[in-house]
Amino acid sequence: QVQLVESGGGLVQSGGSLSLSCESSESIFSIYAMGWYRQAPGKERELVATIFSGGTTNYADFVKGRFTISRDNAKNTVTLQMNSLKPEDTAVYYCNARVVGGSVSPYDYHYWGQGIQVTVSS
Repeated sequence: QVQLVESGGGLVQSGGSLSLSCESSESIFSIYAMGWYRQAPGKERELVATIFSGGTTNYADFVKGRFTISRDNAKNTVTLQMNSLKPEDTAVYYCNARVVGGSVSPYDYHYWGQGIQVTVSS
């Protein structure tokens, strides 16, 4: 089982920046994809950004070029740099790891961090 520990959340003014970090108990070099989701009050959980083992990234359209996802394989850490934050970015952010494998018994598992609060004031 992959254990994920998040850090870096907090309170920031509109237009400011925050950086979220997620440390994995397993080597992220061997994890198919890692990413960040968020859930705002009254909304469903939604994908924010993903980075794959090969380095490819994708972003939700509402990020609008403001967020950057990156990883440090040596530290087993994925980072979400959030710039130009807006009040609508206020949510609980969750780190996610997707583990895929198995030739005889295929598997596709998702593991989650505990969630970390990001609050953006206007």
